[in-house]
Amino acid sequence: MIAKIGRGSHLKGVLLYNYEKVEKDQGNIIHSHNMIHSLTGEFTIPLLERSFEPYLIANNKTEKPILHISLNPNPKDAVSDEVFSSLAENYMQEMGYGDQPYVVFKHTDTERAHIHIVSVCVDEYGKRISDSFEKVRSMKICRKLEKQFKLTSAIGKTEKKDTPIQKVNAKQDNLKQQINSVLSYVNENYHYQTFGEYNALLSFFNITAQEVRGIIHGKEKRGLVYFATDSLGEKISNPFKSSRFSQPVGLADLHQKFKKSKDFIKTHKPQKRVRELVRYAMQKHQTEGNFKKYLQGNKISTFVRENKQGRIYGISFIDHSSKTVLNGSRLGKDLSANVFNHLWNEAEPSISTSVKQNYAEHFTEYIENELKIKEQSFSNGNIMETFGNLLPIDIPEEMDNNIVKKKRKKKKGVKRR
Repeated sequence: MIAKIGRGSHLKGVLLYNYEKVEKDQGNIIHSHNMIHSLTGEFTIPLLERSFEPYLIANNKTEKPILHISLNPNPKDAVSDEVFSSLAENYMQEMGYGDQPYVVFKHTDTERAHIHIVSVCVDEYGKRISDSFEKVRSMKICRKLEKQFKLTSAIGKTEKKDTPIQKVNAKQDNLKQQINSVLSYVNENYHYQTFGEYNALLSFFNITAQEVRGIIHGKEKRGLVYFATDSLGEKISNPFKSSRFSQPVGLADLHQKFKKSKDFIKTHKPQKRVRELVRYAMQKHQTEGNFKKYLQGNKISTFVRENKQGRIYGISFIDHSSKTVLNGSRLGKDLSANVFNHLWNEAEPSISTSVKQNYAEHFTEYIENELKIKEQSFSNGNIMETFGNLLPIDIPEEMDNNIVKKKRKKKKGVKRR
């Protein structure tokens, strides 16, 4: 048996995820402990929330008080509802959550019947229950329960990742489940440091994330929503709030992931390999198609962001060997989006084919040659015009305005004699 322990800050999202299985006849509630019961014996989302409410109100320090645990026996084990209930009770007691309110959902949407336990990890006084050596203790408890209930042991076996083989299909009914599977896989396996890098990775599974803001009770709130997209990256589904997923994929969770990824990249330095391969591809492959094909052969996917006019304003590289996403500008100035836009979209006749093919290597030489050609213009003091036609970048309008303002300020400061 394998146990997965998750924590979150959104109780309703976890309850909705599990309750939807019940509504679709893909699961049912088989056990509860210290929960409020209705006269009819039926559970509803508001009723379930009321059982946890006193604990969440008392909590004032724990950022993620929601406990979401799944217990997964071997598919070969025929586990009854009674045994599942006993497994949940024993596991929660051994882990130190025996006195907590919790509800047990049985899921039957896959070939492996399993249970999800929803609880809180703060007691009635708002104090956090210790999670020291949690994973080690959990593994020992699972081995103990396997023997007690005569289940197949998971010793020596590793669980297969729920790898999303295909992109999400918005035409299927289980769209939320598909997106949840992808987010789970991405969150557990890949490293990314910015929102753009995160979306670059999601794009390969026909998903995009978007930050939303709003005013609730006079305070500004920020969050994330997810959409399914088509092959062109256009949104083709209703938004899914991050709180509706069982995975920690909210805005705060994402920023924590960025920090962890930064530490991983700083330690393992996967950017060195990617940088070398991208520069080599620029030298040897003139067209965008051949460039991408070469990198794909080296387990690197290329994600290009373009505006409606076809201008490239962003480029990211996904290294599937190190499971790392890197923006081009993070690899080097010569690998930024502006450089690739210049190479693929703004090739001028004055630039020879050999220079285009070896652009990264001879970038400095190319600038020096162009400077000589424009020497006359440069000597006349028209510096901005010279560089504006030379460098493969655009001067932002704000910068242009700042230059004008500085000139005006300088004129005002001149004293007349």
